Amino acid sequence: MILKAGRLWRTLRHLRPVQLYGRLWFRLNRPRADLSAHPPLRRAQGNWSHPAEREPSMTAPTRFRFLNAEANLEEVGWDDPARPKLWRYNQHYFEDLTARGWRSRAQWHEALIAAWIAQNPPGQGTGWEPYPTSLRIINWIKWALAGGNLSVAAMQSLAVQTRWLLRRLEWHLLGNHIFINAKALTFAGLFFDGEEAKRWLDKGLSILAQEIDEQFLPDGGQFELSPMYHALAVEDLLDLANISAAYPGSRAGQMEALVRSRAALALRWLFLMSHPDGGIAFFNDAALGVAPPNQQLYNYAKRLGISSDFRLSEINHLPASGYVRLARGPVTLIADFARVGPDYLPGHAHADTLSFEMSFNRQRLFVNSGTSEYGIGSERHRQRGTAAHNCLLVENQNSSEVWAGFRVGRRAVPREVQVGHQGEELFAAGAHDGYLHLGKHIVPRRQYRLSDNKLVIEDLLEGATRAEARYHLHPSIEIGDLSAQSASLILPDRTHLRLAMESGAVRCEKVNWHPQFGMTVPTRCLVLPLRDGAARLNLSWA
Repeated sequence: MILKAGRLWRTLRHLRPVQLYGRLWFRLNRPRADLSAHPPLRRAQGNWSHPAEREPSMTAPTRFRFLNAEANLEEVGWDDPARPKLWRYNQHYFEDLTARGWRSRAQWHEALIAAWIAQNPPGQGTGWEPYPTSLRIINWIKWALAGGNLSVAAMQSLAVQTRWLLRRLEWHLLGNHIFINAKALTFAGLFFDGEEAKRWLDKGLSILAQEIDEQFLPDGGQFELSPMYHALAVEDLLDLANISAAYPGSRAGQMEALVRSRAALALRWLFLMSHPDGGIAFFNDAALGVAPPNQQLYNYAKRLGISSDFRLSEINHLPASGYVRLARGPVTLIADFARVGPDYLPGHAHADTLSFEMSFNRQRLFVNSGTSEYGIGSERHRQRGTAAHNCLLVENQNSSEVWAGFRVGRRAVPREVQVGHQGEELFAAGAHDGYLHLGKHIVPRRQYRLSDNKLVIEDLLEGATRAEARYHLHPSIEIGDLSAQSASLILPDRTHLRLAMESGAVRCEKVNWHPQFGMTVPTRCLVLPLRDGAARLNLSWA
């Protein structure tokens, strides 16, 4: 009980007051739905550009595929408790309305919107929670601006949903939740006209003005430090620029220049935090298939006149975020010297400090676990843990105290970060304090050195009796000639890389990789026990 109380204190002490009293207000405040007539529509006098596209999630008029799980609406309804909460959320987002080939499914969409209105009474069920309500408002409006046919009943429902959202803003969560709430109010405030719509727009813009500065760091990164959520935030910025251009002369025009400048920086950050295969790296909560593909976002930006032409060097340091990208020849390495996220909002953090991912040419080689599920189960806890990442595990404990699905107590803080050239090599190094509770001298240190034909990763540690460096391989990589101190890694194109390990006897573990929600792929992890407080991996190629 004392241990749990301590963990709870280490978690709660970082929260902002609005998150504490906001949670109480959110639970106690139960507004009634305002069913009065919707405001008049505003005329869009500018141009609406084609937004980024996801893959379709509707496979038939009443059949969906979300998170790699398929079901029929007629069988599961809109709020099946047997389905994970995130799956049910996706039902209510209506993202298929803007997915690839949506025009061919427009009749399905009209029927689905009508069914949603009829089967989801105002204020009731998962679909009326603020986050899915916000995304649904945005997607219905995006669909209408692209030429979709919103019925009178749908426009009425949009107004009811927006009024409801205005009274259910997620101040207790902040972060991407309050941002998407504000985006929805802005969309509705521009789509409709009149005094009521002006209040929605004013509220949305006032929140966005505050949150854009708060949530986007000077190096372009979204402050929750998840490449997946960052990609979603890029989409948000581009959507806001798009709708501002569709309604020129409105108050949103004052925000457009700010949104565009932040979007350009955020696109560069996304590019730096992605592999040569075009997909994001897996730090913190991250998986493919949630945000639009990177190339879709780059193309969307281009249609809006926002540059995504990036000039990169061999060393790209993102100091405000804490990540470093080293690239030379065939190797791209992305290293994590970042904090777990904002002190008051680490819900999407993993205990992955000092971890890395690496590609050789366009092939991922070393990969972090990824994310296949949310919730509070043991598998969610395992995926957030240090052992599921390419970093140093000390005394079999997590470097940050992740718990309960989205909570973090004690947090590892990076220190002594150095980035630059060391002779002819690219160099990045750092340490963290996540294990100081085990002993005042237990500070893991890691350095990366990249040259033309070799990568050296060295771990140093004092004071601990058990520690191991873990290297998770992409499932497509074969291991050959494995011995206690060496191995070869064989890529799908039959390229051979040579590993030499200076540590205790190396072992190979069976583990899993999770590139998408609902997906588990078997792979292997090389485990290097430290010997005399040190372990070194030398990866070389011809």
